[in-house]
Amino acid sequence: MLRRDLYTCKQTGVLCIGKYPADNSPVVDHKIPHRGDERLFWDVNNLQTVSKAYHDSEKQKQERATPGW
Repeated sequence: MLRRDLYTCKQTGVLCIGKYPADNSPVVDHKIPHRGDERLFWDVNNLQTVSKAYHDSEKQKQERATPGW
C-alpha cells in the first residue's frame, strides 16, 4: 500500500516519511471500516495510505460519528 500510494497521504497529500510516532508517519487505513468483515479487512482496494496525524484526528472523528461504531 505504502509504495503503491508513493508514501503520500491519500486524504491530505502529506508525504508520509516520518518515523512513528511522528505526525507524518504512514498508517495503512481501511477506507470502509471492516468491523470484523475479513473480506473488507484484506481487500487491497479498501486500503489507503494516510498520515498518522490524519488517522488519529479526522479519521477517528468520522468513525465515531458513524452509527454502530
